[in-house]
Amino acid sequence: MLFEGRVSIVTGASQGIGETIAGELAREGARVVLVDIQKDKLEAVAERIRESGGKAVCHEADVARLEDATRVVEAVLRDFGRIDHLVNNAGITRDNLLLRMKEEEWDAVIGVNLKGCWNFSKAVIKSMVTGRYGRIVNIASVVGLVGNPGQANYAASKAGVMGFSRAVAREVASRGITVNCVAPGYIATAMTDKLSEEVKKAFMDSIPVKRFGLPNEVAFAVKFLLSEEAAYITGQVINVNGGMYM
Repeated sequence: MLFEGRVSIVTGASQGIGETIAGELAREGARVVLVDIQKDKLEAVAERIRESGGKAVCHEADVARLEDATRVVEAVLRDFGRIDHLVNNAGITRDNLLLRMKEEEWDAVIGVNLKGCWNFSKAVIKSMVTGRYGRIVNIASVVGLVGNPGQANYAASKAGVMGFSRAVAREVASRGITVNCVAPGYIATAMTDKLSEEVKKAFMDSIPVKRFGLPNEVAFAVKFLLSEEAAYITGQVINVNGGMYM
């Protein structure tokens, strides 16, 4: 197994892509630390991982709060003595045209998607520098590369995640730490299942491979970037979007 003995934190792990990433890392032997604000859903994910033979623990936290991130990291270090992987996956949308967008819609998205990434990276980086090893993967989005009407807040947050990742990658590369992004396109999740057939067709027309991606296709890219095979890759954005952005 790729990650036997490793400790991996995954934020936004209560559903969708985050749940799939956590499950994949657990299958590879990692002790997975699941972080989310939705406690009941988080516990259900942990139970499914344990039933499949994996190791998982839960920490309820608001990623937009530095004190929550610090509390979680301190608890993980106290319990396991190390943190090898951080996957900053937690994200929200509050879509609206700029003309109508409320300040709280902007602040909420930036707070979770971008500051949440900063909070957990800030909280784990000292232990990784001390141990001279670490892998950080931040989940960005194709929207941060091409933009999308009604998502100025989301696009800004995800573009920010990519710039943040490149800057931190330069800061910590000499300490054996890599920092990369995975930028998904349209992925088949509960959210996309609710779209009308007309909207789905419009999306499909913009995707060269003519289908939505699958959560495990994102998880496989994350798994690679966390592995030793990717030790010489840092500061990069890996696009998993079916050719939407090339």
